[in-house]
Amino acid sequence: MNIIFFGTADISKTFLENIDKHHKISAVVTMPDKPASRGQRLKMPAVKVFAVENNIPCIQIEKFTDEIIEKIKSYNTDIGVVVSFGKIIPEKVFTLPKFGCFNVHFSLLPQYRGASPVQQALIDGQLKTGVTSFFIDKGLDSGHIILQDSLDISADDTACSLFDKLITLGISVMNRTIDMIDKGQCAAEPQSGQPVFCRTFKKEDGKIDWTKPAEHIKNLFRGLFLWPGIFTSISEGKMAGKILKIAECEFVADDSNAPAGSVISVKKGMGFVVKCGKDALLIKIVQPESKAKMSACDFLNGSGLNIGSKFN
Repeated sequence: MNIIFFGTADISKTFLENIDKHHKISAVVTMPDKPASRGQRLKMPAVKVFAVENNIPCIQIEKFTDEIIEKIKSYNTDIGVVVSFGKIIPEKVFTLPKFGCFNVHFSLLPQYRGASPVQQALIDGQLKTGVTSFFIDKGLDSGHIILQDSLDISADDTACSLFDKLITLGISVMNRTIDMIDKGQCAAEPQSGQPVFCRTFKKEDGKIDWTKPAEHIKNLFRGLFLWPGIFTSISEGKMAGKILKIAECEFVADDSNAPAGSVISVKKGMGFVVKCGKDALLIKIVQPESKAKMSACDFLNGSGLNIGSKFN
């Protein structure tokens, strides 16, 4: 099939590479280059890098202007494939390909429509998620479902490991969807059930509220693992006022009456235990502000904190 691909996030490149092995890609549509790293040098989206390396026309857009729409129309494509594009595609664009455009979304729609379905599923403690391919319409992730496939979420999954699983599943769903459309076997169905929406996260969403149950904080850690991570402020000792990022933690059952946010024990060679609103967390690896990651035990030894010390 003759395909136009819409994608921007790094994961989009994996899908684009796979399509390129089996179909003709007329063009790639992506977002503009953006400043990255300390030097703020412009960085190309990963899909643009692939397109340039493989001589595929690449259109970068701030807005879908009349000129860009005419350019997309000129490719006369069969289908548009959308993976983590990062921008709403208007009707005058998603109707240009012969069979329209379909999106590959990392949730079991209508659950978790929006920008962060993987993160939110983990934060909510879900045990199952999946991938949905659906035809794009005017709404937010509201189009008719073409295919849907599910997988179990492991208790050890973080956003990193779950994205890896969903990418593999998503490529399978994408390829099967293209094949169904190519063979005229696509019978998309309206979404059913109450929609659940998820939002874009901000850095401050990673701030730990120690009065919350340990299970809640651990799920927040899992969901925000890639960015921004979870963190707390140090209230005493040599690093008072500094931020401490939690890089690895583990749920610990605890029924003590210690204040939330206080260090209640130290497990030699493993880390220190912090009391939560319910139960506790064993903190195993941390990253102090402006420093590299280190074992929680090494941090505790050098920080002046001990049993009874409290985090804000």
